[in-house]
Amino acid sequence: MTIQRHGMSEREYAAHAGISRGAVQKARASGRLVLHADGSIDAQASDARRAQATDPSMQRGRHNPSLRPVPDTAVGAVAETLREQGLPAPQAAGGMTYLQARTANEVLKAQERKMRLQKLRGELVDRARAVAMVFRLARQERDAWAGWPARVAAMMAAELGLDPHAMQTVLETYVRQHLGELADVRPELG
Repeated sequence: MTIQRHGMSEREYAAHAGISRGAVQKARASGRLVLHADGSIDAQASDARRAQATDPSMQRGRHNPSLRPVPDTAVGAVAETLREQGLPAPQAAGGMTYLQARTANEVLKAQERKMRLQKLRGELVDRARAVAMVFRLARQERDAWAGWPARVAAMMAAELGLDPHAMQTVLETYVRQHLGELADVRPELG
């Protein structure tokens, strides 16, 4: 009695796919192959499943890793990184390739290394530290202006022939008003 096979054996599929029999066995064990009820391999369905589940950079002898599309979740970040570097970026997820995503990843790693080096050299400062420094400087400036009318009102009043107390009161009113306007200004630290 002969058993009728519907698909290929592991050896036949290995020859068909251009991979080793061991790779076929690994693909079978990991569920990347589609099998018929008799255990033989459905070549067409298995090719499609392997193409979806296999990272092109991990394939030996494959020289076209740009064929595999990248998941939609990564497209925006990858496209933005490529555009920032003046490289061609896809407009839609279907146009994103693995090679473009890998290029963007390498660009980001290079930027991160550059920033670490700049920080070590003292060319970059921590954002929280910079915000705290700006806040402290603004407070010192505000305090200096708030004390200014008391220091100069008497001298100004003498030069103008006015009452020193009235002069100080008017100066304090206008300085506080101006400081109130400045309090609405918020620095944007990128």
